[in-house]
Amino acid sequence: MSAALVRSRGTVLTLFCALPPPCMPELYGNTTGLSPSAIKTLERIYRRRVPSDRIATPELIRSLADASRESRRQVGALVHRSGQVDYVVVGHATGLMLPDIGRLRAAEGRFRALRLVHTHLFNEPLTKDDLVDLTRLRLDLVAAVLLNPASEPQRMSWAYNVPTFEGKGTPYQVVGPHPYGQQEPNFAELIGSLEAEFAQHDRTRTVTAKDGRAILIHVGEKRRPGALLRAKSRLGELTSLARTAGVEVADTVIQIRDQPDPKFVIGAGKLEDVVMRAIDLDAETLIFDCDLSPAQAHGIAGQTDLKILDRSQLILDIFAQRAATRDGKLQVELAQLKYTLPRLGAKDDSLSRLTGGIGGRGPGETTLEIGRRRARDRINRLEKELKNLGRQRSERRRRRAQSDVPVVAIVGYTNAGKSTLLNTLTDAGVLAEDKLFATLDTRARQLTLPDGKLVVLTDTVGFIRGMPKDLFAAFRATFEEASEADLILEVVDASDPEQEEHRDTTSQILSGLDLDLTARLRVYNKIDRVPAEEVLGFEAEPGSVCVSALERGALAVLLDRVSDELVKVRSERTRKAREAAQYAEFAENELSP
Repeated sequence: MSAALVRSRGTVLTLFCALPPPCMPELYGNTTGLSPSAIKTLERIYRRRVPSDRIATPELIRSLADASRESRRQVGALVHRSGQVDYVVVGHATGLMLPDIGRLRAAEGRFRALRLVHTHLFNEPLTKDDLVDLTRLRLDLVAAVLLNPASEPQRMSWAYNVPTFEGKGTPYQVVGPHPYGQQEPNFAELIGSLEAEFAQHDRTRTVTAKDGRAILIHVGEKRRPGALLRAKSRLGELTSLARTAGVEVADTVIQIRDQPDPKFVIGAGKLEDVVMRAIDLDAETLIFDCDLSPAQAHGIAGQTDLKILDRSQLILDIFAQRAATRDGKLQVELAQLKYTLPRLGAKDDSLSRLTGGIGGRGPGETTLEIGRRRARDRINRLEKELKNLGRQRSERRRRRAQSDVPVVAIVGYTNAGKSTLLNTLTDAGVLAEDKLFATLDTRARQLTLPDGKLVVLTDTVGFIRGMPKDLFAAFRATFEEASEADLILEVVDASDPEQEEHRDTTSQILSGLDLDLTARLRVYNKIDRVPAEEVLGFEAEPGSVCVSALERGALAVLLDRVSDELVKVRSERTRKAREAAQYAEFAENELSP
């Protein structure tokens, strides 16, 4: 044998020895404190194979029972339809926590293609946690092997998902417990028929909204008087917002507690019940009637694969759908970026952008930092564009002021009937629907009053309780259309039980815009839906008028009041100008030698 061949073989041998050892099977769950013998027993479970027609084989069940005997813990195997054991999970004496196996649904109308076979140490039947895992993760099946005190298989029970109709009935079917060894159903045929039934159910189910179904959640505080009535009213407004956004409301949840849970808002137990209810009703989204902190949103998302939205996100989505002009679209995008920026995901150094050279070594700039930097750059660009558009609006207002045509601004709570009033008075043709935020962009139309004078009537975006501050900041320039108005028409939905709170919200926003000193006429709309005794109370209120915006003939009283108020405004403005001129003349005389 030549020296070259020896060296060649030596090199080959060295390379072979340098190869890493084969990957060891990974154990999931509560593996702390396991003995080496128990670990080996658990790892041997990965060697088992299950035919497609069986839920579990005697060999797999025996391996699970042996592992439970040695560890004194529940042991489970997630078995793929191919027959391979994908995960071995160790729990505690009365339960186990499954690893993260992906999103809520593997595919529309299909299951996960995984079934869970696990042990129960105290011969107890399937638990609520087992059924939650079955339905929430869309597992093919969950089977429990009930052990006797000697850790021998004694009975067996299993459950599988079944379709529900209009949320009625349970979304699962439990079988057993049966004595161990009794004949099982053909697993492949069972799953095939169930998937076909779910597919048929999905085809026949009517979806009345384009963005799916959602459960709405409101948390009230006990210390506030009338907490339950207040909660129902707030939930009614959230329902209107959801329907405006194109979401079908599957159910609503009200919880009255001392204070919202700092992590889950409604508490861990209640959240689990809501998730189960969402699965029963085939709802994809949970919408909270509050602003979730980033920590709360992260905590709730960690407990469910459902989409989680808060009130601000819902309002932002509505604005994004309904913005028609470039101005409106830019304002919505700016508000969305400002809302999203502090909620970007956690850092991950594995996604760093590496750079070379001196000063460039190390993790560099993470993708999170890149995303934040780009978001801030985009925010700066949007703010500059909106300033330019704001200057254009200011120029248009300046030209209107030079024309000496009075401006009357219509403001008020969303869905109070502002656009309907504008259409009835001016035939403007503005979109007017029984939805919140039907219009977002400012509209200006000319109107001839009964005394023959021309006025410019403007309609702005509606106000709402708890408007996201970023959205208010973005639309502030639009709201300021009312700043040049000679008269403000505050439209109030007289038929709304929360109209008093709506008036307070409108007053607060106008005060924030420094418009609380502008002449204001309160217009109680939808008066045809209000009892006569309440109408008398509204009419007796000074500085108000009652109308139905749908009846053009009934608006003559409103137009007369507008004429009278504008006369008062003009006379007051003339008086102040005269006094200012007199003061200036007096000051000039006093200062002259």
